[in-house]
Amino acid sequence: MENKFDINVRVRYAETDQMGVVYHGNYAQYFEMGRVEWLRSKGLSYRKMEEMGIMLPVVSLQMDYKKPARYDDLLTVTTILKSQTSVKIEFNYEIRNESGDLLTTGYSMLVFVDMKTGRPIVPPAEIKAIIEKYAYGL
Repeated sequence: MENKFDINVRVRYAETDQMGVVYHGNYAQYFEMGRVEWLRSKGLSYRKMEEMGIMLPVVSLQMDYKKPARYDDLLTVTTILKSQTSVKIEFNYEIRNESGDLLTTGYSMLVFVDMKTGRPIVPPAEIKAIIEKYAYGL
């Protein structure tokens, strides 16, 4: 099973800073877009998890900038499932431009949380089975 997923994102003018490059804070949004679509491609959605009373907050985020992305660049955000344990899920990210240049790498850790108690939980079997299907062999 494929544990990675690609999406394309066109850099908007509002995402750039005075130097004409993507403002560093926007990369977290690109990672989120990739992560949300990774989950959706596997049959999960944040909406469905929230309806089940589960949140998936980011508890750790790391980014390493290699080269700048610029206005109107078409970026490919690759989201890769790194690992999954009882209450957490980890992803790696790569962002490349149309030439295939590696611009940014990243990592995030998220924790399954009960919306009522705010405490970490083991996800329901339905969610766990979907994720484990793609985590197998990591």
